[in-house]
Amino acid sequence: MIVFRYLSREVLTTLAAVSGVLLLIIMSGRFIKYLAQAAAGQLDPGVLFTIMAFRVPGFMMLIVPLGMFLGILLAYGRMHLDSEMAVLSATGISDRKILGYTQGPALLVALFIAWLSLWVAPAGVLKTQQLFNEQDAMTEFDTLAAGRFQTLGSGQRVTYAGGLSDDRTELETVFIAERTGSGEDASVGVLVAESGRQQLTADGSRYLVLHNGYRYDGRPGAADFRTVQYDAYGVLLPKPEVIKEITDREAMSTLRLLGSDDLKDRAELQWRLALPLLVPIVAFFAVPLARVNPRQGRFLKLIPAVFLYMAYLALLISARGWMESGRTPVAIGLWWVHLLFLGVGVLLNFRALTAPGGMPKGGAHAAA
Repeated sequence: MIVFRYLSREVLTTLAAVSGVLLLIIMSGRFIKYLAQAAAGQLDPGVLFTIMAFRVPGFMMLIVPLGMFLGILLAYGRMHLDSEMAVLSATGISDRKILGYTQGPALLVALFIAWLSLWVAPAGVLKTQQLFNEQDAMTEFDTLAAGRFQTLGSGQRVTYAGGLSDDRTELETVFIAERTGSGEDASVGVLVAESGRQQLTADGSRYLVLHNGYRYDGRPGAADFRTVQYDAYGVLLPKPEVIKEITDREAMSTLRLLGSDDLKDRAELQWRLALPLLVPIVAFFAVPLARVNPRQGRFLKLIPAVFLYMAYLALLISARGWMESGRTPVAIGLWWVHLLFLGVGVLLNFRALTAPGGMPKGGAHAAA
């Protein structure tokens, strides 16, 4: 039991460190993407951290299995280099026992991944989609920042306000340019005003009323622009419509997937089950891969081991696509990939146990 706790602590500590670094890298990249959308006026900056919080479970269910795999390789590799594994073998701890002890933390991590994959991550994706739908229903004046040009409508409209009140109803130094049509028929309309105000009517319609400004209409390159000076100019703002229907399968609950006969839904369900199953299998073939000769260095087998893991994950993704397209029967689904790499694990362990220095019988007697 002491050895089991020691091995588990070493693996889980390394797992936490590796997963933390990987999670930070991935979240930083995704946050930069969302920050760019906020800078373009597509997202409200106030919801960025909320979106990231909802996306964390989805990131973790992909990162933690890799962290588990690398944790075993790094922790056991260090123990081999420090001759701790040789000491364990001399005191009666065989390679088979170490393999069994490793499955303890692996099963614990697998249960954690199952919780994330089957319940938490889908709920997070659902909340994220709802937030994105709410953001899509917002006008540019809901996300407008003072002193910044904001492009909307695939670059067809540019909005600028030099000043903005806290409630976003009062604007100063307003500039709005909108392009309509394409090619030779393209025209541009430009509105400039000293100030503006959003007004809500009794029927729920919203208007932007501009004061003391000009409107310019015409075709780029032509000299026939029409200029209109106004004291007050009203623009009807589009009424926001929040899309309530969520069609993303990643946001569907697991219970709903269980009751569906759709191929893509069944593939999504098997994918959610595949991630927890992946953990004990990669732990099974990570143990022999962690065996290194002190003269070789602890990182000798790390690169081929990572390639093996990536091949496992890539084959799962491919099998999911084949299942969605109907090329693979539902009964076979993604299960054959697990069986294939379980066989790889059996082969690696057999070679490790029968190789010189292996301890197939275990114990101090075998070492003697």
